[in-house]
Amino acid sequence: MNIRFACPQCGCTLQKELLPGGNMHCEPCGLSWAVSDAALQGNAVRCCVVCSSRELFLRKDFPQLLGLSIVIGGLSLSCVTWYFHRLWETFAVLFASALADVVLYALVGNVLTCYRCYAEYRSVSQSEHTAFDLEVHERHRQQAARLKDHQHEPESGDDRSRPAGIA
Repeated sequence: MNIRFACPQCGCTLQKELLPGGNMHCEPCGLSWAVSDAALQGNAVRCCVVCSSRELFLRKDFPQLLGLSIVIGGLSLSCVTWYFHRLWETFAVLFASALADVVLYALVGNVLTCYRCYAEYRSVSQSEHTAFDLEVHERHRQQAARLKDHQHEPESGDDRSRPAGIA
């Protein structure tokens, strides 16, 4: 089982082999924490070992930029063939680019990703997790934004950052 994640303390991206009952360690900042037995059961990830979130989703382990490049390249080439009134070549290019995209989609495996911290788990059992859910993602995104805004607010009701005389 393999995990790629950002360290909660320093933000450094790390890639580690994940073992049940083991420890996670960030070399740059020295942060270390134990992997919970409840987080991993066999080859299945029940909750994120970085942030303890139970909300994980499956996605294809494929660079989106490459998939987009295949589609845009096929579209661009088909526009050139269309300009020269090559109808069969136009559709052949479109079909070939779509076929390449479908073949790559079928060959590439899945990766399990945490909604909260975006940790990625590879070579794990994926039976209990579902595909990306925009509602869950938006909830986590808004919660992170609120927490970020809350960090900038003063701790007490006595705001000493205001100039004297302003209520």
